[in-house]
Amino acid sequence: MSRTILTPYTPENFPENMTLPEGARSVRWQDTFGYGVAFKPDIVYAQRDGETLHIQHLCPRNDRTDNPLIVYVQGSAWFRQDVFIHLPEMIRMCQKGYCVALVQYRPSTTAPFPAQAEDVKSALRFLRRNAQKYRFDPDRVAIWGDSSGGHTALMAGITGDAWPKHPDDDTTTAQVRCIVDWYGPTVISEMGYEPSGNEHTSPDCPEGWLIGHLPVQEHPELAARTVPQSYLRADVPTPPILIMHGSRDMTVNFQQSVHLYQKLREMGKEAEFIRLEGADHGWRGFCCDAALDEVDAFLRKHLY
Repeated sequence: MSRTILTPYTPENFPENMTLPEGARSVRWQDTFGYGVAFKPDIVYAQRDGETLHIQHLCPRNDRTDNPLIVYVQGSAWFRQDVFIHLPEMIRMCQKGYCVALVQYRPSTTAPFPAQAEDVKSALRFLRRNAQKYRFDPDRVAIWGDSSGGHTALMAGITGDAWPKHPDDDTTTAQVRCIVDWYGPTVISEMGYEPSGNEHTSPDCPEGWLIGHLPVQEHPELAARTVPQSYLRADVPTPPILIMHGSRDMTVNFQQSVHLYQKLREMGKEAEFIRLEGADHGWRGFCCDAALDEVDAFLRKHLY
């Protein structure tokens, strides 16, 4: 009985079928999406205050175990998150070769500041302890957030292994190589100083809930604790920061990012600031390849 000997084909030498039936078209295109995406949902990293906290993990379908990692913090006005709002953008980043971890934090209605930064740092530590399992390089980690998630990313990224830290955490480092802040609030006591489509001072506003369901202007000491740039230190390295903010943001006024950038410059920290002309709070300029290309270029500068 004869045996068929298979030719050792490769994608380069496999024969192309040149048949073209009548009425059919023939085209030649190149892939632009990059890798496919593997999804590991609902990874539990902590249980606190009656909340089970999850990570949604995306990984490129490649054969690497040293992919860079983006820890993404979805904004929610510090209330309960829908962590999938920016899933399309995160899938595109995953296709470019990044692992992405969408991190859930305790909402402010369950636990006020600094619970959100504590949780994100706990997630960073959990992920690092399991870096091989989730196929990323623990030395190449960035944090990125939008809106209140941007505020939390700044808090976690700037403070690193210093306060705030949850008492259950171990000594695994929570430091990151760089930070991406999309239109995050930074000085909550001044949120109402500029035109806004929202109210920013009452106990029931997002900022009020962040400090414990209290009127913001009556508790300046609590509001001051939430300012990320107040934790900058001249003698402590700060991860490079990319800030992107729309010039017509009706939710978090543009001046909030100006405050942050000016302080970073004053202290000699590495920072980039992109003003998106005419953009609102996460749209009219953010939902495009150009915005993601800017983030990708920044991450590649600091993670590769």
